[in-house]
Amino acid sequence: MDCIDALILGIVQGLAEYLPISSSGHLEICREILGLKLAGSDALEFDIVLHVATVLSTIVVLWNEFVPLCKSFFTIARDDKFFYVCKILLSCIPVAIVGLCFKDFVEQFFGSGLTVVGFCLLVTAALLTFAFLFRNPQRERVEGIKGHDITWLDAFVIGCAQAVAVLPGLSRSGTTIATGLLLGDKRDKIAQFSFFMVIIPILGEALLDVKDMIGGEGVNESIGMWPMIVGFFASFIVGCIACKWMINIVKKGKLIWFAVYCLCVGLLCIFW
Repeated sequence: MDCIDALILGIVQGLAEYLPISSSGHLEICREILGLKLAGSDALEFDIVLHVATVLSTIVVLWNEFVPLCKSFFTIARDDKFFYVCKILLSCIPVAIVGLCFKDFVEQFFGSGLTVVGFCLLVTAALLTFAFLFRNPQRERVEGIKGHDITWLDAFVIGCAQAVAVLPGLSRSGTTIATGLLLGDKRDKIAQFSFFMVIIPILGEALLDVKDMIGGEGVNESIGMWPMIVGFFASFIVGCIACKWMINIVKKGKLIWFAVYCLCVGLLCIFW
């Protein structure tokens, strides 16, 4: 992998992480187009570097919301912000179980071709379509609101959706946001919750990778240091732009167009 390849993949990750089109799936598609042949573990390691960049862009864009949450949680204020962070922690339990117990199983789907990506994109399209068709606009008009606040049960169910979305082609943001909308959560709240809930598992996985490098494995030689740096900054910069855009899209309820996109790309991947 050279720096140009890493730049392209970083741009794709920064955009696709927040749009409900699966960043991991699009990274697989780009690797196939660019002719990059990486082992499952190598591909996953590079993807994690790019995901860390977009996590940091989330913190930057949502800084005004992020800092009060941290202050409230670490001072144990017992207010709404404190319990909001607790719900985020609860939502991380399912994906932590998958990461600890099924990491080797998940790795085999990365770098294995586009068939799995295609079918998972079709599932993403179906979820986004269900979220659009089975919403309750009449209730929204009567109550004057668009959904309710995220409950403890909602947080756990959305966390389970995130755990399933580790497969390439299953959009994490699309799956979690669609699940929240189907549960009746507020559109703006579920988008923000979806972006916050990925911070802990991604940074946790990154810390494990850093531990492995310090322990003697070093930087992955099949990728190299400079491509990782270029990919990281490209993903961070584009992610800062895409994060705010996606929140506005969810508020307006325009996710159905992404379902159409995922359907078309999914079918193209399968026929490829």
